Amino acid sequence: MNYQQTLDFLYSKLPMFTRVGASAFKKDLTNTIILCEALDNPQNKFKSIHVAGTNGKGSTSHMLASVLQAQGYKTGLYTSPHLKDFRERIRINGTMINKSEVVSFVKKQQNLIEKIEPSFFEVTVALAFDHFAKHQVDVAIIEVGLGGRLDSTNIITPQISVITNISLDHTNMLGNTLAEIAGEKAGIIKKNIPVVIGETQEESAPVFIKKAEAENAPIVFADQVLTAQNFKIKNSKLFLSVYQGGKIKYKDLHSDLTGIYQHKNILTVLETLTVLNEKTEIKTDQESIYKGIRQVKRQTGLQGRWQTLSRNPLVICDTGHNEAGITEVIKNISQTPYQQLHIVFGMVNDKDISKVLSLMPKNATYYFCKPNLERGLAADTLKEQAAAFSLKGNSYTSVLEAKATAIQIADPEDLVFIGGSTFVVAEAI
Repeated sequence: MNYQQTLDFLYSKLPMFTRVGASAFKKDLTNTIILCEALDNPQNKFKSIHVAGTNGKGSTSHMLASVLQAQGYKTGLYTSPHLKDFRERIRINGTMINKSEVVSFVKKQQNLIEKIEPSFFEVTVALAFDHFAKHQVDVAIIEVGLGGRLDSTNIITPQISVITNISLDHTNMLGNTLAEIAGEKAGIIKKNIPVVIGETQEESAPVFIKKAEAENAPIVFADQVLTAQNFKIKNSKLFLSVYQGGKIKYKDLHSDLTGIYQHKNILTVLETLTVLNEKTEIKTDQESIYKGIRQVKRQTGLQGRWQTLSRNPLVICDTGHNEAGITEVIKNISQTPYQQLHIVFGMVNDKDISKVLSLMPKNATYYFCKPNLERGLAADTLKEQAAAFSLKGNSYTSVLEAKATAIQIADPEDLVFIGGSTFVVAEAI
């Protein structure tokens, strides 16, 4: 098989969550363990950092990778889903895995794959671990796919566990309350391994504290130690200063990730690096921290986080797609100057659609569309449901048609926002 045939094999043969939803989610680690045992357990051959959370785990993972790269570590990064290229999921120092290595891995493991019928995600995790071990990375940032306790990535023993926050998402698989979802995320907390929680939340904090105590895992909440002040967006950069105990710790940090919500992720990253410095062999200095946070997109290739696609009119996309993510997106929109607001919007059919629609601005013209996957919600259905929340606009046959129409109609001083789903953003980019 060539590269395209290999991808076709993976996509067609294996259940893929992004395509079909809950039916692709395997509720145990058996297949991942079998695959990795056949590879001589590569996950035990490099240091790792495990990152979970409902929102922010992707940005946090990329920021950590960028800082560690700036420090000179050979840094692996495993994230999901990809936006444009499957190989985005597996990078070393920002460079995607070679196509030939994907082909070779699948060819060697094809018999085992056909025998045990793992999910797409399970195979991808094994491929990532194998890639990082073969290339002898110093450390790898491993982003949880879904939940934590039963996620395929949860066979690692990391240097530190990181949980960004908890909000209602994937409730059909993870639970209907914040406490239930926190219980699943807390599954990445390991015996004697330090854990950093990004945000203190009334319902989830006791769950994390109880699990950490049971595992004798030192726990710290980043937002109880650090505060962000003086943050502003200027010249396509986010500027902020970080304080600890009333004293300035990082003055005039700036990041190429311009969503104002990123200050929460930056605090999580900074506290994670502090704990790593104190409790592990992974050390970073201030120069690398400043450089790494300043150049996240350049060093790691991160896309889709409050990303400017073009100007006149200003076109911005963001992958926020649940209640908490959309709330942050709307804060960004409210702080962006524009004359008229145009929103290209699509969702998948297993989200809490009504909750998200209730948050969306009513003063916008909407361009409803369906992301091109089985889970995509039909544009006409979305338009109909949106009308109940006084959101007005037309439906379109594709994301690209909706995007092109919005840009064509918009005046130069208007804002075109594209979002609602990671997959809408992927197609728009």
